[in-house]
Amino acid sequence: LKVRNEEDFIKKLDCSPDQHLKVVSIFGNTGDGKSHTLNHTFFYGREVFKTSPAQESCTVGVWAAYDPVRKVVVIDTEGLLGATVNLSQRTRLLLKVLAISDLVIYRTRADRLHNDLFKFLGDASEAYLKHFTKELKATTARCGLDVPLSTLGPGVIIFHETVYTKLLGSDHPSEVPEKLIQDRFRKLSCFPEAFSSIHYKGTRTYNPPTDFSGLRRAVEQQLENNTTRSPRQPGVIYKALKALSDRFSGEIPDDQMAHSSFFPDEYFTCSSVCLSCGCGCKKSMNHAKEGVPHESKSRCRYSHQYDNRVYTCKACYERGMEVSVVPKTSASTDSPWLGLAKYAWSGYVIECPNCGVVYRSRQYWFGNQDPVNTVVRTEIEHVWPGTDGFLKDNNNAAQRLLDGMNFMAQSVSELSLGPTKAVTSWLTDQIAPAYWRPNSQILSCNKCNTPFKDNDTKHHCRACGEGFCDGCSSKTRPVPERGWGPAPVRVCDNCYENRGIQLDVAELPSDEEGGTLIARKVGEAVQNTLGAVVTAMDIPLGLVKDAARPAYWVPDHEILHCHNCRKEFSIKLSKHHCRACGQGFCDECSHDRRAVPSRGWDHPVRVCFNCNKKPGDL
Repeated sequence: LKVRNEEDFIKKLDCSPDQHLKVVSIFGNTGDGKSHTLNHTFFYGREVFKTSPAQESCTVGVWAAYDPVRKVVVIDTEGLLGATVNLSQRTRLLLKVLAISDLVIYRTRADRLHNDLFKFLGDASEAYLKHFTKELKATTARCGLDVPLSTLGPGVIIFHETVYTKLLGSDHPSEVPEKLIQDRFRKLSCFPEAFSSIHYKGTRTYNPPTDFSGLRRAVEQQLENNTTRSPRQPGVIYKALKALSDRFSGEIPDDQMAHSSFFPDEYFTCSSVCLSCGCGCKKSMNHAKEGVPHESKSRCRYSHQYDNRVYTCKACYERGMEVSVVPKTSASTDSPWLGLAKYAWSGYVIECPNCGVVYRSRQYWFGNQDPVNTVVRTEIEHVWPGTDGFLKDNNNAAQRLLDGMNFMAQSVSELSLGPTKAVTSWLTDQIAPAYWRPNSQILSCNKCNTPFKDNDTKHHCRACGEGFCDGCSSKTRPVPERGWGPAPVRVCDNCYENRGIQLDVAELPSDEEGGTLIARKVGEAVQNTLGAVVTAMDIPLGLVKDAARPAYWVPDHEILHCHNCRKEFSIKLSKHHCRACGQGFCDECSHDRRAVPSRGWDHPVRVCFNCNKKPGDL
């Protein structure tokens, strides 16, 4: 549309915004005198629409003028079969004009009616019913009209000018030309049922100029008939045209399809194709703007490249809900370090928002069945271009460890501690029993009050959970009531002396402490994870990065400039990966932090400016 808005449209037409109008448009092959016909039928021969004796087409695109006598908007269109670029877009444009018209004149100068006339009208009718009716109904609802714009399409007048041949039906007065036209449509298997009526108006020109009086009368007669299409304000005409223009816009690939029909489905349906199986989307164009997802008529096939297998929770499915689940390194309730400690022990988890953790890959050391046979259903889904692929990457454990490292490195520099100490106290806090006082709160020994220095070791009494120096907690005794089993463990001097008095811990929920087994498991997991952490701390971060990159991240060497602001990366401008889409950004375009549960990050991590704008969970 070359018109900016409704006011501009009304101003250029030079009509009143409250005036009720109808729309008349003209179609036909190039050089058949369409502009000339409109000038003589509506404007008494004045050259309102440009005409030219040159070979090149004088009408490019679509033009409109207002006839104040008959109160109609007259629309002139580009001729069919002309030499033109972007043929597909131009042909689609004709159908948008046809959809908003009340009356369509098909102008032909052929001595005999050609098949392309019937083919054009038949295809236009089919495309109108299939693609435009729904959009016009939506416009009607938006504009609050009583009369639906789309009950029936426009009326058609076939204006046939001959020189050497007789007009249709003039041989036998009993033959009605409209009946002959209907027979011809039927023979060609074209069914123009979208049009409210089809009339034939012929004129034979023995000597120029052409006589347009018969066409003028036929047009006026059709315009007076308000039974199927009633006049409407120019604003409504503009809104309908704008709605169709916005919905059915964009490039059309130059396929062979365009030649089998005037208006193939490709002109109006979404052009996206599944990357895995090659099937096209069946939704109409630009449906993504309304938040409607892509959809295909056929099922997809599995592709290793896109890993388009999606898991849904079996228990929820049996209850009538479809809930997708993502295998990942830790449950959402675990903090990053606890998650890694558990991952070292029990592998990946599958967590359902309704049922909680439904599977841990190494929960039992043997006899653990594959989740596909027990707790999840598998579906293969289409991979559409521009979507974020399949958000179920359980291979980012190493990157999560690195993210934790960076977080720890910041804490370390703030606390100016040796890395191992910081990691130890942090990790101990994360997986310590609930009754232990956090390391960060222990500033001095609970018994002798000696302040702890940076490198002093703090010891927890296994009985009371307070923090002590080595001297005040050197004794050991069994603390079975706290879940430490029959083996002797470190206790403070006071708890050692009071060992005959049973600690009142009955009110503690048993599952929170988890008994002796959990204590032993946690201890082992801490050692494993600590080993990994300390080793990772000693290796330069750059070397670890490549090995730790999740599969969906764009490799560093391929990232030359920021995906958003296009700034070129240099030594001064660092690259950062968005944890949701995997593209590379500068710090400025990716300073937001959000949890990305679909990728296995349940805690706020770096996301880019675009992903942060997306509603709902990432």
